Parts: sequence; C-alpha cells; structure tokens
Amino acid sequence: MIDGKTRVCGLIGNPVEHSCSPLIHNAISEILGINMVYATFKVEKDMVCDAVRGAYALNILGMNVTVPHKQEVLKSLVETDPLAEAIGAVNTLVRADGGYKGYNTDILGLYRSLVEEGVRLSGEHVILLGAGGASRAIAFLCADKGADKVYLLNRTVEKAEVIANEVNRKMQRNVIVPMALADYQEIPKGNYLCIQTTSVGLHPNDGDVVIEDEAFYENIHTGYDIIYNPYETRFMKMVKKHGGRAFNGLKMLLYQAVAAYELWNDIEVEKAVSNQVFERLKKELEIHD
Repeated sequence: MIDGKTRVCGLIGNPVEHSCSPLIHNAISEILGINMVYATFKVEKDMVCDAVRGAYALNILGMNVTVPHKQEVLKSLVETDPLAEAIGAVNTLVRADGGYKGYNTDILGLYRSLVEEGVRLSGEHVILLGAGGASRAIAFLCADKGADKVYLLNRTVEKAEVIANEVNRKMQRNVIVPMALADYQEIPKGNYLCIQTTSVGLHPNDGDVVIEDEAFYENIHTGYDIIYNPYETRFMKMVKKHGGRAFNGLKMLLYQAVAAYELWNDIEVEKAVSNQVFERLKKELEIHD
C-alpha cells in the first residue's frame, strides 16, 4: 500500500515502456515488505541533467538509467564508482549528499550470474564476441577480476582495438587482445569462457549466430549469451552440442536489478527472494524451460 512514507525509485530512459524493471523491483519490495515503489520515467536526451536534479529535489531514493542515457548521466553525478567511471557508463544512481553516486550494476549482475554458475573470472581465458557498449563493460570486468587473457572479436577490428587499448591502459597490463572476427581461427586451442555480446540471434532472428564454424565451439567450456529472447539461442545450442555449458542473459537482467535494490536500501537480498522474482520474471515473459 502506497502511503506518505513510501519511498520512490524509478527508471529513466527512452523508451522505457517495455522495461521489466518495475516487475523486478516491486516484486522484491512486496516479498520483503519494504515500503518502496518503482516506476518508469521517459526522459528526452537533452533533459537528463534536469531529470536527475529534479529527482534529487523530489527526494527520490534512487534511479536506474537505460539507453540512451548511460553515458550522458555521468555529467550529473556528485560521485562515480571507480569501475563505472572506467567503463564510462552508469545504470544505477544512489542518493548521496548533494546528489547521486553512479554505479554500473549491469556488470555486477553479469558477475553475480557467472559466479552462481561456478565461473570465476580470475585466471580465466575469455573470448568476447562483439565490441559494443556491453562488450566494453565486460572487457573491463574481466580485466578487473583478474582474467588471464581476453580475445575481443569484432567484424571491424578498429572498434575492438579502441576498447583493448583503453582497458589495457587503465588496467596497466595487456589482457585484452583485439582481433577481427574473421580471424577467430588464430585463437590458440584451449578451454575458454565465451561471452556473446551482440544482438545476433535475438528474436525473431533465432537461427542467426556470429560464428557458424562448429570447430570454434569445441574450445568453449562455458558460453554466456547476454540475449534472453529466445531463452536458448543458437549460440547456446552450439556450445551445448560440443559439450559445453551455456546460459542466457536473463539472470544478468535480474541481478543487475537486485544489486541496485541492495544499494538503495542498504540490504542483502537473499537467494530465495531472487529465485521467487526470477520465476515471476519468466512467467511475465512467457518463458518455459
């Protein structure tokens, strides 16, 4: 029940109507009995600073930020978490003195979902497919968590080189190796974690995959696709066909929200609660295992 003591959080972006965030956050509040409500706020690109200032003036507890504002919002913050600053993108604002502090819980969500599946990035050999914003953030995460080597593949190698140069410089070690996607066969034979960060294979193009070559998948022990629609992408199917484990991005979506909720409320959301919310999320998206 909303009353005079209800705290408000929300999502700013454009568009926001499709977001699953209200379902996740409001479900957590319901289960835990926390008097907080979460809503969406469509914000035009030239109004981001005004929106953040207005949210603070209205005593809004915290905000999530989605496309296309994850970079622009950095200008409006009083403080930024070091990893989020290195990545250059923020998706969670936490109320602080005089404004908001920015975090990147997208990356916290990915890391938590990997750890849950028994993947430890420390010492890991990684293949990253794609060189967009998600790949950039994941490259920083891998380097920050101690991955031994990350092969970053993209159709245009120049984009991969930009990310590699920035990550290697900030982390002060040559961990990211940029490569043209067409040169994937030059990756040494081994046992890799492969993270698929492109939109290739996203519904309705369920049959598409970045690399068709069956031999590529023989070197993957775990495949992680940030796509979750379809629930099992062709990339995942090919990893499994060659004996690897494969996971989609739905738990990344869940855990980025959980991490934000924990920051706003200074609590730890137990696994049992996350599991309940995950089942509601799958039902809402009409997903069947």
